[in-house]
Amino acid sequence: MPYTPELRELIKRVEKTRPARVEKKRAGVEFTPMSLQEREAILKYHPDFKEDGRTEILVGPNKGYRIAKEMVSLLHAKSRLDPDAVDLGQVDFETDVLVIGAGGAGSSAALLARENGARVLMATKLRIGDANTMMAEGGIQAATKTGKDSPYYHYLDAMGGGHFKNDPELVETLVVEAPKVMAWLEKLGAMFSKYEDGRLKAMHGGGTSRKRMHYAGDITGAEMMRTLRDEVKNHPDDIKILEFSPAVELILNEQGACAGAVLYNLETEEYFVVKAKATILATGGSGRLHIQDFMTTNHYGATGDGLILGYRAGVPLRFLHTVQYHPTGAVFPEQAEGLLITEKFRGAGANVLNIDGEQFVYEREPRDVESAAFIRECLERGKGVPTPTGKFGVWLDSPMIDVLKGEGTVRKEFPGKWILFHRYGIDITKEPMLVYPTLHYQNGGLEIDRRTGTVVPGLFAAGEVSGGIHGENRLMGNSLLDVVVFGRIAGCAAAEYAQSAPRDGALTLDHVRAYHKALEAGRIPAEGQVAPMLLPDYSNPEVRKKQLTTKYHGTLR
Repeated sequence: MPYTPELRELIKRVEKTRPARVEKKRAGVEFTPMSLQEREAILKYHPDFKEDGRTEILVGPNKGYRIAKEMVSLLHAKSRLDPDAVDLGQVDFETDVLVIGAGGAGSSAALLARENGARVLMATKLRIGDANTMMAEGGIQAATKTGKDSPYYHYLDAMGGGHFKNDPELVETLVVEAPKVMAWLEKLGAMFSKYEDGRLKAMHGGGTSRKRMHYAGDITGAEMMRTLRDEVKNHPDDIKILEFSPAVELILNEQGACAGAVLYNLETEEYFVVKAKATILATGGSGRLHIQDFMTTNHYGATGDGLILGYRAGVPLRFLHTVQYHPTGAVFPEQAEGLLITEKFRGAGANVLNIDGEQFVYEREPRDVESAAFIRECLERGKGVPTPTGKFGVWLDSPMIDVLKGEGTVRKEFPGKWILFHRYGIDITKEPMLVYPTLHYQNGGLEIDRRTGTVVPGLFAAGEVSGGIHGENRLMGNSLLDVVVFGRIAGCAAAEYAQSAPRDGALTLDHVRAYHKALEAGRIPAEGQVAPMLLPDYSNPEVRKKQLTTKYHGTLR
């Protein structure tokens, strides 16, 4: 859908202020970044600070912790399984390392587990690569350049972005391993954007003090996932893949160690018991919970499954009281609502503007601050741009990138977005995009140590399902880095554990029975819900409005 006549009239205001804004950019004059005090003040407009959006967990290791009520409703739900009806004596698959999830973290883990001598079984809800990794666009941070940058500055940026609440050991691991990860990905065949002399291109991201954001056009995650997926498939004898087979419960043994999982085949509607010496949760995030009814950038299967499974097994949660809303999600056309518009546009020089074509915030503030500024401009100051569906947004002035850097830059550096908007009759080299914050990332997750281990022996977690690395806010480019750094570590650690894992101990679902009893003892109403959700249900018109359901309407046996 092209812009309406009303929106085209408003675009004229953007075009009127563009020449002066371009001249300022060329002169090196930037909109003034916020002070620390100003950042803290504006965050009251961020959805995380709405107390009515949170509720208290009433059961489990984080009893009393207040987080998003959409997450709590799943934590308060009963298992999809009746533990008394599952025959754990009938083992369908047996392996050294079970990897649950097949995105960037799961694929990296499988490759390193295999490299360290383990037989690997990957179980994924959809297909290998159907993950948020595939949908990440902007880039991957790594201090690969000598001189002005180093892991030291990367560490400070990551800690500052997370409000200095991050786990320091995890952040240290992240930034020190970053250059090694870039070298590994290139060795596997990842094609990052480079200068003619072979040097990696790099740019700024929000909250970064150095240009260390490496990228592959505006499809960085897809390029990384292509590389990892192809490498996994190169080893069919050592890495077996079960697609459309999400895990619905972890299995422990009598000693309390993780000993595998129960899978559910979405196509055949069968349950399968997998016995494993070590298990890695790499299930990703939870954007499809549509927290506070926000649109989302996340893939269809991002429903927080790993949080539920790990928590029921006794793994504590960290930093789930914060959720990341990406400042620039498409809000027009309606068919593209929620679609990620990479931060790389702002890093390349595009201004964000209100209805009058005015700048109102520095473009490279950390994501939580930037999102809060957008929300304040639209909801309190009344300077948002109205859409035909009654929503509001702000302009992202992509055409000024071509003015600053030469005609053709937008099409070359942002091919994915140019093609997508062109399908709707919008030329982003000549017309700005209309954007608004969109639910993007699960800042917190399961508690892990620097080797990705959890409090449950034999259970590891990597990627977005884990918490602590990013504190209360993640910087751009640290998620694609996170999944590979800690995915690789998880693969090594799980393979090592599998070599010495105890072979005895009957398989059990006693932890599920205990969790159900705790729910009943606390008189917590489940309201017919079961968890994990597995897939959102958009078939019901009322559900579609909220884009959320925790009730399963299929034929689950």
